[in-house]
Amino acid sequence: MPILETLWIIPLLPLLGSAVNGIFGAKWPNKIVNLVALGSTGLSFVCAIEAVREFVASGQQPFRKEFVDWMAAGTDFRIGLDLQFDQLTVVMVLVVTGVGFLIHIYSTGYMAHEGGYYRFFSYLNLFMFFMLILVLAANYVVLFVGWEGVGLCSYLLVGFYFLKQSATNAGNKAFIVNRIGDFGFLLGMFLLFRTFHTLDFNGIFSQVSRLPADTLGQFGTLTIASLLLFVGATGKSAQIPLYVWLPDAMEGPTPVSALIHAATMVTAGVYVVARSHALYTHAPTAMYVVAVIGCATAFFAATIGLVQSDIKKVLAYSTVSQLGYMFLACGVGAFGAGIFHLMTHAFFKALLFLSAGSVIHAMGGQQDMWQMGGLWSKIKVTAVCMLAGSITIAGFPPFAAFFSKDAILFAAYNHENNGKILYAIGLLAAVLTSFYMFRLMGLTFWGQPRFDEHHVHVHESPKNMTVPLMVLAVLSLVGGWFALPAFWGGPNYFADFLGPILGGEMVGGEEAHRLELILSGVAVAAATAGLVVAWRMYSKGAQRPKLEGAYKVLYNKYYVDELYHAVVVGPLIWLSRNVLWKVMDEGIIDGAVNGIASVSSAIGDTVRHTQSGNTRSYAVWVLIGALLVFAIIFWPILHLALFGVVR
Repeated sequence: MPILETLWIIPLLPLLGSAVNGIFGAKWPNKIVNLVALGSTGLSFVCAIEAVREFVASGQQPFRKEFVDWMAAGTDFRIGLDLQFDQLTVVMVLVVTGVGFLIHIYSTGYMAHEGGYYRFFSYLNLFMFFMLILVLAANYVVLFVGWEGVGLCSYLLVGFYFLKQSATNAGNKAFIVNRIGDFGFLLGMFLLFRTFHTLDFNGIFSQVSRLPADTLGQFGTLTIASLLLFVGATGKSAQIPLYVWLPDAMEGPTPVSALIHAATMVTAGVYVVARSHALYTHAPTAMYVVAVIGCATAFFAATIGLVQSDIKKVLAYSTVSQLGYMFLACGVGAFGAGIFHLMTHAFFKALLFLSAGSVIHAMGGQQDMWQMGGLWSKIKVTAVCMLAGSITIAGFPPFAAFFSKDAILFAAYNHENNGKILYAIGLLAAVLTSFYMFRLMGLTFWGQPRFDEHHVHVHESPKNMTVPLMVLAVLSLVGGWFALPAFWGGPNYFADFLGPILGGEMVGGEEAHRLELILSGVAVAAATAGLVVAWRMYSKGAQRPKLEGAYKVLYNKYYVDELYHAVVVGPLIWLSRNVLWKVMDEGIIDGAVNGIASVSSAIGDTVRHTQSGNTRSYAVWVLIGALLVFAIIFWPILHLALFGVVR
């Protein structure tokens, strides 16, 4: 049977791997756990490739399969476990399964001596299941199941080292901040259902295509729904103002940072915006907000990355910044360019995170770059791979990000609403990106060692860690070549492939192509400037600067966490403690329950004293009772006798 007819098998395989390792893995040696984890994800990758082959062979016609009715009411309402396969799904499924499989291989080396080995792979497989459900879903409800599932797995994996307080705090922070975004996402879904009476992609988008678009500045139904969906995207994809969870999420194991917080989960927000492009193209106000937030986040996060000392924190803020580029692309209507950068980012950012993990492995757990230096000759494979990733993210040709970032900046430059400003900020962020990445290279690999070589025995990582690095380095080089002909005036294969789903990208003539070449040259010059400055400052090593002035502000991340704690977290804790707990819980709820108990106890105590054992007392109570019964029975006669005559 064709894989397209049984799409459920692609996500089912990682789910089975997760269940088997989760139930039985505690009693198994690492080799058996590896066999289950790698076998399930590897087979899922093979099935994904076969599904893509069948899709291409069938003429690239979008495929949809209704498997089971999940929820139904009346004759009109139906939510099914429906999956679909189209050009956008092809890109996402290959990224999730392909990069995910490489990271699973890497994890067998990185996590080899960690406790909870089977639990880690069970969580990692479970994440792949939910991520595949998210990208294969044919309606917003099934997509939301995957959306919440990857959030759950992020919480479990960020807090994997649960005996470490900072890890549990980071897991809680990721979970809570994402719930804020998800509340907006749910409201957007409710509004879409109220408007279109369905949450099926085809049903909504076909109706939207027949509606007039809102005007810029108008907040119609489509604009509000798009903005609410984007609130969810800002949480999942770590954009202003909900980006604060992702840097803290680096408390999880490095493979988690590579898979969830670089290559796949954090791109879910970008995927949702691209998948919902029919809504956004009818809501120019929402698109402009997406572009502005993305551009601002790209620059804002890049400035923080300039001064961080933790090697993973630098890459974390780099991820936030690169996600901003993707949203900038979607906001200016270049959805294909945004997905193109999503794909290339998965290659080079997974490479950078895994290379950082290899450095940490070599340094015995050290993550502070000021305690490194001079590692180039000691871990050559890791150093070369990280250099390849740094060159790629900086935007040098012919590496992948040169083509995807060039497409984004070109689209921003030509956007009608403040496009030149968006382009300028994006270009400045590119300069900062080049600087902080080659600063990372300088502090980590160049200069003299700043650690005690007698106590730290630096060593290259094993092959099950370095081979995935090499594969990702190759993908970081060639992954952008789908657009290589476009650079010389030919077709853009990637944009043409996504065209039937996302619509055609901006088409220009000879003059537009000449402008794009000029802007590409400017971007390369900007990346070169960042490299030169970083080389001059850090090629021979450097001393940790003092925390003062602007450096202190950037190092402390603009004090945004402190601001949120003062404005949001602190007041909520005070309200919870002093109002909800002491007044509502203890004062009203407990007070009412305890008050009833006290009154009942007092009445019981009073009644208890009537049981004195004194016969005369009992006789008096019997007489009083008899009189009361007599009064009740004969009261109507007495009332008539006393008052009836008067009337």
